[in-house]
Amino acid sequence: MIIMIRKKGLVRLAGVAAAVVIAGSALFTGAKVAEDLAIDTSADGNWGLSFQQEGQAPVTNVTAEFLSQYDGYYMGDSSEKNLYLTFDAGYENGYTAGILDVLKKHDVKAAFFLVGNYLKTSPELVKRMVSEGHTVGNHTYSHPDMSAISTEDAFREELSKLEEEYKSVTGKEMLKYYRPPQGKYSEANLKMAKDLGYRTIFWSLAYVDWYESDQPTKEEAFNKLIPRVHPGAIVLLHSTSKTNAEILDELLIKWENMGYKFKSITELPEAAAN
Repeated sequence: MIIMIRKKGLVRLAGVAAAVVIAGSALFTGAKVAEDLAIDTSADGNWGLSFQQEGQAPVTNVTAEFLSQYDGYYMGDSSEKNLYLTFDAGYENGYTAGILDVLKKHDVKAAFFLVGNYLKTSPELVKRMVSEGHTVGNHTYSHPDMSAISTEDAFREELSKLEEEYKSVTGKEMLKYYRPPQGKYSEANLKMAKDLGYRTIFWSLAYVDWYESDQPTKEEAFNKLIPRVHPGAIVLLHSTSKTNAEILDELLIKWENMGYKFKSITELPEAAAN
């Protein structure tokens, strides 16, 4: 059976009364996992994964070779037992400090893909991420469907506004790593990101961890994250997840005992040949 993960839900932004329907990333409170017989292999659309064999990389919408044309990645070198840990966050609900504590304990350098709301409402946590050696990536300023943006000026504005907010919080220039909101992308977007000097970072391991009011149990989380882990995986978790905060220490130990090492996304190879 092929399991495809597609994420859908509602944006939750501080001070925003209206709910905005989106499909997949840090800013949602609902989702679904669909079982399917095949995935869409179009170069435009929703990022999707189909897990077919334990310990092996999933089938994805497009190949690593295609993404590499645009400095895009969904995983690293499949011959090396390295993991790249990433977190998406659109708001803070009390778990990130604990997650940072665990990362520090294990000396793991993760990436946090943030939006404008997070930078405005949780500047001290952003400063801590930076001071402890983590990468803060660009998840755009307002988390729109970037694949619906056709002009370079509008695309650039979403990224540059976040860069400016990041610099105002940290005093530093933002490293150029971009994760498309909602998992939505287009070939034109990939080119625009590359032209702006960005690497586009998708993922090859994720699970349903974003329902704030219906968190998976520890057992459910491990049943997804342990069998599906694979060499070179870029792991997507959400720092809004209570379960992730509770299991992270044990999860990292389990992966370490399986022979995995943790790398920063800044250590991704120049071309992912998978």
